[in-house]
Amino acid sequence: MSPAFGAMEVEHYSKGVLLEPFVHQVGGHSCVLRFNDKTICKPLIQREHQFYETLPTEMRKFTPQYEGVVSVSFEEDEDGNLCLIAYPLNGDHDNLENLDNSDCEPKSKLLRWTNKKTMLLENEKISKDWVRQHRKEEKMKSHKLEEEFEWLKKSEVLYYTVEKKGNVSSQFKHHNPWSMKCHQQQLQRMKENAKHRNQYKFILLENLTSRYEVPCVLDLKMGTRQHGDDASEEKKANQIRKCQQSTSAVIGVRVCGMQVYQAGTGQLMFMNKYHGRKLSVQGFKEALYQFFHNGKYLRRELFESVIKKLTELKSVLEKQESYRFYSSSLLIIYDGKERQEVAVDSDPEDLEDLSEESSDESAGAYAYKPTASTVDVRMIDFAHTTCKYYGEDSVVHEGQDTGYVFGLQNLIDIIKEIRDESSE
Repeated sequence: MSPAFGAMEVEHYSKGVLLEPFVHQVGGHSCVLRFNDKTICKPLIQREHQFYETLPTEMRKFTPQYEGVVSVSFEEDEDGNLCLIAYPLNGDHDNLENLDNSDCEPKSKLLRWTNKKTMLLENEKISKDWVRQHRKEEKMKSHKLEEEFEWLKKSEVLYYTVEKKGNVSSQFKHHNPWSMKCHQQQLQRMKENAKHRNQYKFILLENLTSRYEVPCVLDLKMGTRQHGDDASEEKKANQIRKCQQSTSAVIGVRVCGMQVYQAGTGQLMFMNKYHGRKLSVQGFKEALYQFFHNGKYLRRELFESVIKKLTELKSVLEKQESYRFYSSSLLIIYDGKERQEVAVDSDPEDLEDLSEESSDESAGAYAYKPTASTVDVRMIDFAHTTCKYYGEDSVVHEGQDTGYVFGLQNLIDIIKEIRDESSE
């Protein structure tokens, strides 16, 4: 895809994609949006864009796949509602056509851009009354989200009940107030700048949660230092204070956000970054335990895979000369879909065919049957990353990012402690 950025060709109809809040965003302040089921996008920051385009091969398995750049514009209707639409750059339709948009649901949300800059729904069978009602509902949701975010800031942990109708993953929409607030803030920023510009570059990245039915996500801020080399004195002092007042200074890692599905109650548990900053080292350990516990049992089968991947990442980063990942996060993701329960004294041959419906919860002691569980470990957020290959940087560091590696080692040690203590 061409990285060039130019004016949209509005004399022809150009199909765009309506961007929606990415409901599995649990931390950070930058707006992450859903492009389709397999792709997300976020505002392009030159330094982060440069990182993805010059990424060392050995690091690619530990970062989201980079899928290019799109132009994002916003429209405001007569009721004052805003929405964001992604378009190819320079009318380069291959930019979007090369991506699998078959899962952009619903189809009526695909938009057109006319020379009058009027947004039209492709499905013209939708009545004006339906559109009016939809806008009214969206506005009511917006007010509710403002209230939820105030609650979010005041509450250390939130629990949302997930309806048990249909597929669990289909019930996630509108449940995460953090992602919705980031979406609203992005819209507001673009609205305020509308007089100067209405086209922004966004980068497209792999949606790391797409393979999971019920994604459980842990966002960890890594390293003992968070401010970039170009930070103002005020920003630098603020970031140093946050590190000193949290586990970042002590163990090189702190909780930045968390989303865990509680199988026992059918609820989603959210922990925000404000709570993460308050945790002691022991509190951090307890938060990690909570992340791997589904409300019914500890997901012990995940430990070895997580430890293996963290150890491999540590080895890779130890070999990266001059890289500094200031303010970068590390995501740990697994599927919270409830495990099948089986009696501990069941015949092994019978376990193969045992279905969830046939398990008798009233019979004696039960335990889950461990099966191959996928767990992902990925680095994200590289807006303040630097290395010697970035020619314009005034500061060039030597050797490995010791603060990040220090945090990784402590994270590995704490997870091993949880694993060993739970097996006693």
